[in-house]
Amino acid sequence: MANHQRLTLPIGIQSFEKLRKGHYYYVDKTPLIESMAKIGGYYFLSRPRRFGKSLLLDTLHCLFEGRKTLFEGLYLHDKWDWQTTYPVIRISFADGVVKSREELDAHIWHQLKVQREKLALSQPPAEIISGEFSSLIRQTHAHYGQRAVVLIDEYDKPILDNILEPERARELREGLKNLYSVLKDADPHLHLVLITGVSKFSKVSLFSGLNNLRDITLLPEYSTICGYTDDDIDTVFDLELPGLDRETIRQWYNGYRWGGSEVTSVYNPFDVLLLLQNRQFGPYWFESATPTFLVNLLKERGVFTPELTAWHSRPALLSRFDVDDISTDALLFQTGYLTLKDIHEEVPNRPLYKLGLPNQEVEISLNEALLPALGVSHAVFDDVVIRLPRLLKAADLAGLETHLKALYAGLPHDWYRNNPIAQYEGHYASVFYSHFAALGVQVTVEDASHHGKVDMTVDFGGHIYLFEFKVVEQLPEGKALEQIKQKGYADKYRATGKPIHLIGVEFSREKRQIVAFDVETA
Repeated sequence: MANHQRLTLPIGIQSFEKLRKGHYYYVDKTPLIESMAKIGGYYFLSRPRRFGKSLLLDTLHCLFEGRKTLFEGLYLHDKWDWQTTYPVIRISFADGVVKSREELDAHIWHQLKVQREKLALSQPPAEIISGEFSSLIRQTHAHYGQRAVVLIDEYDKPILDNILEPERARELREGLKNLYSVLKDADPHLHLVLITGVSKFSKVSLFSGLNNLRDITLLPEYSTICGYTDDDIDTVFDLELPGLDRETIRQWYNGYRWGGSEVTSVYNPFDVLLLLQNRQFGPYWFESATPTFLVNLLKERGVFTPELTAWHSRPALLSRFDVDDISTDALLFQTGYLTLKDIHEEVPNRPLYKLGLPNQEVEISLNEALLPALGVSHAVFDDVVIRLPRLLKAADLAGLETHLKALYAGLPHDWYRNNPIAQYEGHYASVFYSHFAALGVQVTVEDASHHGKVDMTVDFGGHIYLFEFKVVEQLPEGKALEQIKQKGYADKYRATGKPIHLIGVEFSREKRQIVAFDVETA
């Protein structure tokens, strides 16, 4: 529904009560929680950081406590039985960083103590954590005569905070398993359990025996449970939009999908709210949420960066996430750097997922963060930011050749000796793609699946540039430009009316340099 007066932007607000009592904008998510709340059961939801998971849990908390006035004007207001309330046990690992099993146990004890006091349970606590959590659930049911609701926020944060220290991470995983394992036998006393976090650890490692845990992460009906849709932005925030280009907002921040191409894509709320406040485009989410371990891991594994635009994965890989076995697919998908573009089945009932970068914010920021790992220092990139757009706007192809040769010549010799990416066949193509993508110019990669080659289109400054990239040790010289013409790459761009420049770039792995730069304007 559209607002008829300007309200306050709810930046960083995770309290449903504060949001509803203050004059804040609110995107109504109650249609999506209705069946879950009414039917009950065990649910698991994974979403990247800063997507509104904590607010979702707080909304459910207020709903089960029967706080009817907070829901006035919302979908669920006249569809909910306000006479029946449920006691809520709320556990969160969102605050602080725990560095040991002792710290984790102390944190859990504190949370259980706070919940016991809040629920006014007089019996003395048990001796051990699992016993205390179990008795807390049972006593809550007995005391209120109604099954309990358990909401767990950032269930995986203690492990993720220590993922680069496998031994410590394993220790913390055991501590969390000790807590979560209680839920299985507490079933008679529970109405609803919702567990949220960033990653999806295997059931065996954390939720042993909890076979009725329903993972709603990729179910189409829950695809928009966190995040804003296009419709939300056009209706709820309509008064904030004048002065901002709507299509640019879409390109920069929309594009997260949890489900196939038919589900509605969403925006990260954090980005949208900061854009509306600051009135300028920036990588707000990326700067606030990017874990350093992600960039280090990609560096270690030598990721071929053009492949980020069209990555194929099996469902099993997307959920393969554990202390000793983190698949690159799962890491990039669960942390929000890749999203689901499409699902197709070559073989019946064996889906393949096509992943890609969700939007321009992630493409620019992730490539910029990876440039030092590819050997391009921040100082060099600062120079690129000034020089490259000028060359593209002026269609200065000789200058472009000089620029690219200088870029490769500038990769430090030392760097080649001790960097795993240097030995990687696709390294040159990665440098080529990533330094364009990090600028924020419109880049389309045609063939991202074969290491060492990248056919790339750059649309910028009123010109279109088609690049074909070859390594001469694999193919005789002069083939790159030939191939652009043979494949008719330029045809689909002729209707734009923009000048089209065909550029064949040939690289020698031995010389670590561009050895041919053939150009032709179509």
